[in-house]
Amino acid sequence: MAGSNGEKEELAVPEQEKKHELHQELPIDFPDPFFRGLHRVIRFAIRVLAVLMVAVILWGVGDVIYIIYDRLVTPPFLLLDINDIFFTFGAFMAVLIAVEIFINIRLYLGTNVFPVQLVVATALMAIARKVIVLDFETLTPMYLLGIAATTLALGITYWLLRHGDSSRDW
Repeated sequence: MAGSNGEKEELAVPEQEKKHELHQELPIDFPDPFFRGLHRVIRFAIRVLAVLMVAVILWGVGDVIYIIYDRLVTPPFLLLDINDIFFTFGAFMAVLIAVEIFINIRLYLGTNVFPVQLVVATALMAIARKVIVLDFETLTPMYLLGIAATTLALGITYWLLRHGDSSRDW
């Protein structure tokens, strides 16, 4: 009998852990009812942010379409110069960054692990967008060094996170 009770207790643990699968920092079954209510409010606010991010993504896609249309219908017709192309790339990257932020929000709500690697990848994408749209005529050397240092730091951080994940499989 003791063995069967022990087995039942072991089976009950995974069910209890399933309640915490959503997010450890905002558990639904927190013992204090006041904080449990606050956690629900915060989780609702994060869901609102997710909906707003989808609206921003759709708005950004519309903006990309408008930018391409506007650049193609202004003289010379159906031709883009290099500045137009870089401006269009910047708009594309902004939408892709918004998609990455949405994925961050979804992962934040859907898992009990904060997606650090994805956040760093999103930051890398944001700095890449900044590099793509840099105006070198108005750029100071210190600003360029700052962008380079930020890019290098994020790149090393991302590499270390990826390297740490592969060594964990050992």
